[in-house]
Amino acid sequence: MLGFTQRLHDRIFQCKTPALVGIDPRWDWLPASIRENAGSRSRNTFEASAYAFEAFSKQIIDIVAPLVPAVKPQVAFFEQLGVPGFQALHEVMKYARQAGLIVIADAKRGDIGSTAEAYADAWLAGEDPAAAAWPADALTINPYLGTDSLEPFVQLAAKRNAGLYVLVRTSNPGAAQFQDRISDGQALYSSVAATVQKLSEATRPSGEAFGCVGAVVGATWPTQLVELGKQMPAVPFLIPGYGAQGGTSSDTAGAFTLEGLGAVVNSSRGINFAWQRKTYAEQFGEARWQDAVEAATRDMIADLAQHTPAANL
Repeated sequence: MLGFTQRLHDRIFQCKTPALVGIDPRWDWLPASIRENAGSRSRNTFEASAYAFEAFSKQIIDIVAPLVPAVKPQVAFFEQLGVPGFQALHEVMKYARQAGLIVIADAKRGDIGSTAEAYADAWLAGEDPAAAAWPADALTINPYLGTDSLEPFVQLAAKRNAGLYVLVRTSNPGAAQFQDRISDGQALYSSVAATVQKLSEATRPSGEAFGCVGAVVGATWPTQLVELGKQMPAVPFLIPGYGAQGGTSSDTAGAFTLEGLGAVVNSSRGINFAWQRKTYAEQFGEARWQDAVEAATRDMIADLAQHTPAANL
């Protein structure tokens, strides 16, 4: 059985790109046709929004599945709709797995003891989509309760050939407020990175370069990204912050091996709502929003190939 990172790398080789598409549906930003159809199905705001989110997300998946290795549903946008939202999220994740995509659930879970075990059991399906209530290949988690909050996730991820992405250096401007604080001569994010490296090294299958414990490091911190790549050689990276948040493809280059492996780069808004961006609005408009999504995805793939080692895939 293949470890999570090898399964991801197989998909990256197949698609020849490390591009990751986030799925972030927002009611006010959806095409009018999808909102109108959803509104006709239910007068309940939560149910109508859930119908719309599911329909929109599945169309995104249909477009990007032949192009990219993975998608990252943002759990929060579905969770705000309550039970209908969670039902929609489950259908979207299942649909993505059926399309052959690696599914990274962006839920940023984190707790201790039996609660951490329950979160892990709920979200980490790993290689078998039926192994957990949520059919995720991987999950984002928060490390700031300490190593004992990570261990239940790591143990189950290794057992199910699932993946984890631990928040190390996040892309938001306020990250430095806590993550840059110095203790014992070391920034907090660097201390977290050292722990993540140990955990990933311990889960690294024989003959493979990476373990199943990854790190979230923003493209908005390119200097730290290079530093952390050296500090965590056994750790696969998930890189947010590309595009809408200001990070560039060149900013992500330090996370990759020479072969173009070891990282996935996420774009959510820039692809989901591409038809609202000037470049694609003029060419496609809302009536051809699906074509705008495909064009933006292909442009991202080309951009990463031009400015990172992804060209070597």
